[in-house]
Amino acid sequence: MNGASREALAAARERLDALTDSTSVDAAALADELAAVTALLDREVSLRRVLTDPAQAGEAKAELARRILGGQVSETTADLVAGLVRSRWSQSRDLVDALEELTALADLTAAQKSGTLDDVEDELFRFGRIVASNTALRSALTDRAAGASAKAELLRSLLGGRAKVTTERLVTRLVTAPRGRSLEAGLESLSKLAAERRNRMVAVVTSAVPLSDTQKQRLGAALAKLYGRPMHLNLDVDPGVLGGIRVQVGDEVINGSIADRLEDAGRRLAS
Repeated sequence: MNGASREALAAARERLDALTDSTSVDAAALADELAAVTALLDREVSLRRVLTDPAQAGEAKAELARRILGGQVSETTADLVAGLVRSRWSQSRDLVDALEELTALADLTAAQKSGTLDDVEDELFRFGRIVASNTALRSALTDRAAGASAKAELLRSLLGGRAKVTTERLVTRLVTAPRGRSLEAGLESLSKLAAERRNRMVAVVTSAVPLSDTQKQRLGAALAKLYGRPMHLNLDVDPGVLGGIRVQVGDEVINGSIADRLEDAGRRLAS
């Protein structure tokens, strides 16, 4: 997103935070209703264009959204959506992307309130690693010919009772309604949103052997000092790094492995 859409999303996130700060608002139920609105506007392109038409008055669009959603969702959800369509969007699709992000944030807020957000972060990362290493599973979850109900049932068999409820909800929603994203990109986006809920960054750390608690604490402290923000470590073990560690924070990669050093040395010799 850029320009007007980015500003509209930022304002919507502030409204969502204000709503979910209230103990009377069920964040998980709000997420379900936002997901339903997301699906509606993703499917009904003409309606989405009307609700984001810059030539129409914001209040008129908000009133239209309330009429369409009246009786279908709670007043809280209808008010939140009305605020969204009252804003200006650079592209009509940005509205749906924003709704999808708010849906995930509402679920993550529910996890935060229940004290399970750390577990959800870790489970999203672990699930991503499982999918990356299991070609058959990834194919089953991304098969366009397979129905959403079949994929949801597969995820229930994999995650039901083994992962937090929020993790299962987030992954199921991603798999059954990917909206053009790859599974890997969707999981990475969810992990980043989970980290943001705690105002911290995510570092993917790959080492040849598991790090000790002391090493993890030292590495986390060093990265937090380097980036100026608390850091959540997603740990992975890969004997292929041949010692040392590899750290990725966003698009930045910090290489400290023997394998990387050998590869660099080989390139220098070849040149």
